[in-house]
Amino acid sequence: MMGKLLGSVRLRLLVLALLPLIVLMPLLLLMAMTRWTSDYDKVLIANVESDLRIAEQYLGQIILATGTNVRSLAGSVQFEEVIAGNETEFQHFLAQAQWDLSLDFLYFLPLEDAASAGEDWPVIGRAARGELATNIDIFSGEDLRKISVDLLKQARLPLIDTEAAVPTTRKVEDRGMVVHTASPVRISGHEGVLIGGILLNRNLQFIDTINALVYRDDGTGEARQGTATLFLDDVRISTNVRLFEDVRALGTRVSAAVRSNVLGKGQTWLNRAFVVNDWYISGYLPLTDSFGERVGMLYVGFLEAPFATAKRSAYWTVLGAFIAVLTLSVPVFLLLAKGIFSPLERMTQTMKKVEAGDLNARNGDVGTGDEIGQVAAHLDTLLNQIQERDQALRSWADELNDRVERRTGELRDANIKLEETFKQLVMSEKLASIGEITAGVAHEINNPVAVIQGNVDVMRQTLPLDVAREVETEMDLIDQQVQRIDVIVGKLLQFARPSEFGSQEESVDLSVLIRDCLVLVDHVLSKQDITVQLQIDTAPLVCVAPGEMQQVIINLIINATQAMEGRGTLMLYLDTETRGDKIGARLRVADTGPGLPGNDMRSVFDPFYTTKLGEGTGLGLSISQTLVQRAKGLISVENRPEGGAEFTVWLPPCESAL
Repeated sequence: MMGKLLGSVRLRLLVLALLPLIVLMPLLLLMAMTRWTSDYDKVLIANVESDLRIAEQYLGQIILATGTNVRSLAGSVQFEEVIAGNETEFQHFLAQAQWDLSLDFLYFLPLEDAASAGEDWPVIGRAARGELATNIDIFSGEDLRKISVDLLKQARLPLIDTEAAVPTTRKVEDRGMVVHTASPVRISGHEGVLIGGILLNRNLQFIDTINALVYRDDGTGEARQGTATLFLDDVRISTNVRLFEDVRALGTRVSAAVRSNVLGKGQTWLNRAFVVNDWYISGYLPLTDSFGERVGMLYVGFLEAPFATAKRSAYWTVLGAFIAVLTLSVPVFLLLAKGIFSPLERMTQTMKKVEAGDLNARNGDVGTGDEIGQVAAHLDTLLNQIQERDQALRSWADELNDRVERRTGELRDANIKLEETFKQLVMSEKLASIGEITAGVAHEINNPVAVIQGNVDVMRQTLPLDVAREVETEMDLIDQQVQRIDVIVGKLLQFARPSEFGSQEESVDLSVLIRDCLVLVDHVLSKQDITVQLQIDTAPLVCVAPGEMQQVIINLIINATQAMEGRGTLMLYLDTETRGDKIGARLRVADTGPGLPGNDMRSVFDPFYTTKLGEGTGLGLSISQTLVQRAKGLISVENRPEGGAEFTVWLPPCESAL
């Protein structure tokens, strides 16, 4: 019977030891890989969204440059001289200008003809009223024929049956997507409209340039395998997607699902999609004409296959590592378990001898000094005491109980210390993860920001001086916002790696900083039914980095407005409060929202903790606490008796103000 019991203990020990490794660890690995896959897919979607913005900017640049060039031509001295001459010279001048400006057509309409044509084309109508207008327009086959038979031939595309596309009886697409521009001409005796345009059908230079911009080599020597396409309605009219190695997929059509979302609902499509003959991570942007109608789409996408292969490789690597760990762990555990089972078997044999009447049987030295060895020694002691009187046995039992209690207390204290150590390790891991994630986010943000800044610099260099002056304010605004993005990225890195950044502290009047912050968030408050109550009393100057303190105040204001869900009262109070022997500045930010649940009060400043699931990152208040503590201040939160939450920030005065 004892042998069966020992076998049962051996089995249970094996099960208890191997169960976490065989069952729980695969479940944890599955959860981790599922989360990693989700985050990986989000990164791919973010990449294609960034690619789509670059393509959209290039298309916008083409539209802007076309209008600018035609307006410059209409206002040139040479145009004024030629239009006053004979018709043959004027037409020759327009033909040469069309070639120089890379236009597919360029012609002049007198004002009365332009007014009539403006009823059909809003671009011409606006120019007839004295305003430069440029937009995408769809020309029918007859419209193109009137301009040039060659344009009709260029636009004409046989439709190719495409799987999953909306069924159609049409066999040919003969419409043309045109960058249509018209500039007013105001020359004494020759008022009218100068009209030009670029046909985008089969415009392979245009689409290949977009592809080169979006999917250029990033410096690693490995460019993503991407494509770009321009759609008229749901038909590919300009693309570098291939049907075969040397045949572009002109005339093929997009799937019904994409068409419904992009052209039907006007939504930007950011997801995986089957493109002609393979799966791509795709982005589709709806395009509208001068009438405000959705007439086409701009597409960019890159092959999904390399990334799917990378994910599968990661899965197999993790599975192989798990199998290797399992293969190594089981023999090692069995070897270690032998040191447990041998003393137990020896003690079992001793007990059998005692049961048989041999009271001199003892375990002796079992060769181990751990708990099992101690049990064997205690068993020998117990057997010695069995030979003594019954009272000695009771005394030993009492002593044994005392020892058990002391041991239990020690174990309880050890468990408490272990839990505290575990919490510290978890926090360290979270902060390490923040550093890695922040570095990646900063890298991903800096790339499109660099592209934006580069395009602005190119525009400054290429635009004529008079045009550059007209948009100087907008360009300066773009520069300011790019700088602001750099500052925000810097703050993220500063939170994740505070030891790598210094702080520029100075004496700051919090009343001025509060008013500046209210100006910065006015665009948020003005869109909601939120009343601001501001009460500022005299408060000492504090020594902080103004940018960091501004970040804290703005974060508290934004959190308050989100808690009120668009309606309520935002209250800001500035006064003094004495803590210890210092009279510091106290800022209170309160709202009339629902307040914080009791279990959130202790966790609200923890990294990644958020009550806005699916919206916030849970870093705002944690960053704010870090910045306030860096300024030797305190930040706390409590619920107001009348409802809502109130955050309090206390900062010590500058030493010079004491």
